[in-house]
Amino acid sequence: MAPLLLRHLFITACLAGAGSATAHDTWFEALPAPRPGEVLLHLGTGNRFPQHEFTVGEASLRQQGCRRDGAKAVPLQAAGESAQALTLKARPGGGTGPVTCWAQQQPFEVEIAPATVEVYFKEINASPAVRAAWAEMQARGLAWRERYAKHARIELPGRRSGTARPTDMAMDVLIESGLHTLVEGDTVRLRVLRDGQPLPELAVELQNDQSPIGFWKKTDAEGRVSFTVPIAGNWLLRGTDLRLSTTAPDTWDSGFVTLAFRVNAKR
Repeated sequence: MAPLLLRHLFITACLAGAGSATAHDTWFEALPAPRPGEVLLHLGTGNRFPQHEFTVGEASLRQQGCRRDGAKAVPLQAAGESAQALTLKARPGGGTGPVTCWAQQQPFEVEIAPATVEVYFKEINASPAVRAAWAEMQARGLAWRERYAKHARIELPGRRSGTARPTDMAMDVLIESGLHTLVEGDTVRLRVLRDGQPLPELAVELQNDQSPIGFWKKTDAEGRVSFTVPIAGNWLLRGTDLRLSTTAPDTWDSGFVTLAFRVNAKR
């Protein structure tokens, strides 16, 4: 499909009010770097991309880092904090290739009121199997108990292309179509992993900072999914893998994952 037609369809859908509710995701925002070779980022949580509403405490990060394609990872260092976001910086070595940064938070436990669970299901596009399991738990008079962890990744293009590699996070998203400067109309091929393995049949949403519309798809049997990005801007892929715990009876185990990347306008 031609880029101009894609752009027209995208804007038409936005004007029609298409869109969906979203969960409280955690994601990276790229900031202008004060010095050459340095990476400066905001990490925060919000109800709707791209607006951060709550900061992420540095102490909550189980692991984090940045690496330039082909080089070793370096740690992200705290460089300030506001009520909305934690500021992090790094100086990855390795020349002019693309840079990947990531962060995984410690798991948290939460109880959700039954009336809120349906809202949660809509926000993450929960599967019929999850809904059926919750209906069975409700029939037994059980409350919703959940242990969740957040995972965030961002890709920053360099002056040459590169290849996406997995991080050590429990959930991850790779741009398998290559790390290079994306332009509107490009097709982005992605792969979602959990514990290093492809994650099939996961509902993921691609969001853009120009509009409330979101594009939903499911990963295939190999954890792969592709989207055509119709307009320039900042984009975010989000997904939540929700399943019953294998170690804590009648408790849910969830992983939230986001991937942020930039799409440029065609010249």
